[in-house]
Amino acid sequence: MAETSIASSRYIYIHETGKWPSQTVDLHHVVARKSRLQNGVACLSALVLLLRAYYSFVGTGESLYALVYLVIGTLFIKLSCQRLVEKESVVIIPAFGVQLETHYRSGRSVRRFVPIDKILKPLLNECVTPVTCYWSLALILRDEDELMLVFKELRPPLKMLA
Repeated sequence: MAETSIASSRYIYIHETGKWPSQTVDLHHVVARKSRLQNGVACLSALVLLLRAYYSFVGTGESLYALVYLVIGTLFIKLSCQRLVEKESVVIIPAFGVQLETHYRSGRSVRRFVPIDKILKPLLNECVTPVTCYWSLALILRDEDELMLVFKELRPPLKMLA
């Protein structure tokens, strides 16, 4: 199994080949590095909500407010972790097609399969907005009006896409 990797400050790119007996499957992973700042803000906000709930319960004696703060804090932390992307993967199976996977930190994963006969051409696309400029990898599909982005959530640098 041959494996290559490229690392940047925000992402790690891993390319695996020859993992299965057929030796034809290609795996490309873009893994988001965990941000210390993001983890710190989540922990700090959880601590503030817990302290507020404790103060509401002990200081004023109203357990209803404490319960409301605990429920809101739990929902806030759960929702903030649900949307965080851990990694996006592309599994290329030459005879069948391409499987695109998005793995979230909550454990949820979304998979999309594109048959090989539906793919016309891969495209390296430059996206320009008023604030930033980035590159994305897309697929031109037969009988589709829009491009299908390979990495929908993450925006890896050009050296990882080329």
